[in-house]
Amino acid sequence: MTGAASEPVRPTDLDPAVAARLKRDEHGLVAAVAQQYDTGEVLMVGWMDDEALHRTLTTGRCTYWSRSRKEYWVKGDTSGHTQRVVSVALDCDGDAVLVKVDQAGAACHTGDRTCFDADQLAVTFPPAEPS
Repeated sequence: MTGAASEPVRPTDLDPAVAARLKRDEHGLVAAVAQQYDTGEVLMVGWMDDEALHRTLTTGRCTYWSRSRKEYWVKGDTSGHTQRVVSVALDCDGDAVLVKVDQAGAACHTGDRTCFDADQLAVTFPPAEPS
């Protein structure tokens, strides 16, 4: 894993074949989209480095890297609103992962079910013509 310039590179047990496919940002992170496995509902977006992805793949619980606190956090350890991992897939570019989960309780830190239901933006383009 590649850390930020001021951070040391942390060793990880992530499968080298998976690690080789990842395209990390300048902080060594990839976006992690959490989606409810049975409904397709998009719950939240977090960030993972190699170690967080390894922990997610091997524990069955979503582990993220907190960019603000600079530490790992397992979803639900404090709130009880856990994410049980059902599947994990890399996108075609290797810069994001899709984690299908079984969400218990709210996914958003605000207490909402998802991070995307509170502020719908107005769409002003014309509707598509029927084909």
